[in-house]
Amino acid sequence: MKTNVDVLCVGHACYDLVFAVDHHPGADEKTFAEKFIHCGGGPAANAALTVSRLGLKSAFAGYLGNDFFGRRHLEEFSQAAVNTDLIIRGDSPTPLSAILVKPDGKRTVVNHKGDTPPLPADSFDLSRWHPQVILFDGHEPEVSLALMKAIKGRRILTVLDAGSVHRGSLKLLECVDYTVASQKFARECTGKEDPQQAALKLGEQSPAVVITLGEAGLVWKNEDGSGSLPAFSTDAVDTTGAGDAFHGAFAAGLASGKPWKDLLTYASAVGALCCKKYGARPAIPTAKGLAEFLKKHQKSKN
Repeated sequence: MKTNVDVLCVGHACYDLVFAVDHHPGADEKTFAEKFIHCGGGPAANAALTVSRLGLKSAFAGYLGNDFFGRRHLEEFSQAAVNTDLIIRGDSPTPLSAILVKPDGKRTVVNHKGDTPPLPADSFDLSRWHPQVILFDGHEPEVSLALMKAIKGRRILTVLDAGSVHRGSLKLLECVDYTVASQKFARECTGKEDPQQAALKLGEQSPAVVITLGEAGLVWKNEDGSGSLPAFSTDAVDTTGAGDAFHGAFAAGLASGKPWKDLLTYASAVGALCCKKYGARPAIPTAKGLAEFLKKHQKSKN
């Protein structure tokens, strides 16, 4: 029996504890949170939920513990209609993230994985799975590299969410179709401070490169040339998950066959909207919400 999905997201899932604070505390300082929310998180997990919110079929492949946080995360996936058949459960804890968010939307993140081991290379069999796009966040290197080999020749588009430099992201950089990198990754990987120069350097390893620059927008490089795109103006409350939402929307746009510049606009709009509420997931838009935002933006330009 075949399982068809538009986007399969492979990698990290955690559970986020988000505290709104008036400043990031210093050494030996106590502070009080003005607001607290909790929800599922993780780059690939958030991307899978984004794809589903945008009206496409998504699946997540990764690990969740047999604990309270794993159960809550699984419930969120179910409510969002994310396919969970490739989630592996175990007695190691679900990774946690404590996030402190300041009034300007900037945040500090502390992640704890405990003794949760990486998934082995043979964790998944994709022989009956038929995704149009696979997004990797690099946090499950063994299984991700094994899947890259398994899908060779199957005409499945691949995307790397390159958030930080580590073994998984560096190995995948050499073999994916699209690399969507944070400015931090691009700078550390290439040694180039200028984003355009970093994009050119990364383009020597990856056919198509996008470097996201937060409120400064993005730069890109592919076989047709290079360029930039300004960010959408929005009142940022919390930037947590904005990059994950961008990556999910980018993969969804690829699966929908969007032209390159429309694809970048589409993903940028989703990333901007994700900043409008506390937590990574509450502000991820639906397809209807995104269409209304883009329509409003277009009217303001005319």
